[in-house]
Amino acid sequence: MSLEEKTNSADAAPAADPQPAPDAKTREDLFTFFDKAGIAHKTVEHPAIFTVEEGRDFKKDMPGGHSKNLFLKDKKGVLYLATALAETRVDLVGLGKRLGAKGRLSFGKPALMTATMGVIPGAVTPFALINESSRALSTVILDKALLDHDPVWFHPLENTASTAVCPADLVRFVEACGFTPQILDLAAPFEG
Repeated sequence: MSLEEKTNSADAAPAADPQPAPDAKTREDLFTFFDKAGIAHKTVEHPAIFTVEEGRDFKKDMPGGHSKNLFLKDKKGVLYLATALAETRVDLVGLGKRLGAKGRLSFGKPALMTATMGVIPGAVTPFALINESSRALSTVILDKALLDHDPVWFHPLENTASTAVCPADLVRFVEACGFTPQILDLAAPFEG
């Protein structure tokens, strides 16, 4: 079998869904962290939502800023989390240049994302920074447009609910997890 045939047959084989490590934090761990840090939060249960589009109907009665979260990597394997307002058209080329990324930014593979963030695909959230494995990230970027909304909503480590916090508490949470977030206009990262 040629290399091309092996590659094609491997691509055709169904991949097992990545699962978080046993030491990944739970929703209860997250809420305990919030309570100890004095971060007010509100959670709304809903069916599993894997994409921004799937969530539009469920979230229309939840005022505030809803997010999309991009797990990114560059050609050297440096990892980034970009958290944007759901409606933001993220300029990945400009963001990569702004961050000094090597080559173009691309989306990290699901298994790498799960290993790094400790959540399944469809549940990516800045709240996953609570997991020790997230220290593999180089940079956390927050969209200015998202922070203009109050509250801001994210999955609480699972995609069967959404949890709201105020923007200042989101920043405080990210900092408490060991990151200094870059706050950029993700639609035009060089203009911010």
